[in-house]
Amino acid sequence: MTELHLALLAGAPRHGYDIKHEHDAWFPDSRPLAFGQVYATLARLQRDGLAEMVETRTDGGPERTVYALTEDGERRLRTWLAEPASATGSGAEEIVRKTVAALHTGIDVQGFVSRQRTAHLRRMRELQRTPPGTGAAERLVREHVIAHLDADLRWLELATDLLPSPDDQQALRTPAERKSS
Repeated sequence: MTELHLALLAGAPRHGYDIKHEHDAWFPDSRPLAFGQVYATLARLQRDGLAEMVETRTDGGPERTVYALTEDGERRLRTWLAEPASATGSGAEEIVRKTVAALHTGIDVQGFVSRQRTAHLRRMRELQRTPPGTGAAERLVREHVIAHLDADLRWLELATDLLPSPDDQQALRTPAERKSS
């Protein structure tokens, strides 16, 4: 997230409110950036010499501190953009964690997978019904979100095929796990 904040500062000096709104415009289909995260990251960037406070504005509203990239910040941003993102495939996403937790606890794993599949399909339909912004960046972000939802749906189908039936799942649990349920 640090480097993304640097990218948001790259165009021009900005205050936290502008950074949050620019981020949300760049990624309209993602979770909005929290103001607290913006200001915490700006404080770290300033502490680390990657951004600096250039002025304080009021613009008829609350006082806003404006930040700009330093030369070190510009260098770090360029270095970050020069390297490909890691292709981890770590499986640490929440959907995987929840499915594995449901499987290990025996708490309605088939129901969870079914509800998750329904939620993914609903979200994909919403995204496909609503046209993305007109710019290439907006379209790229939208297509990335849809591709990830599609991949998750394929994984959920695999999970459905691999998950034991409720009776089999009960038999797989240890005696202590069966006793506690």
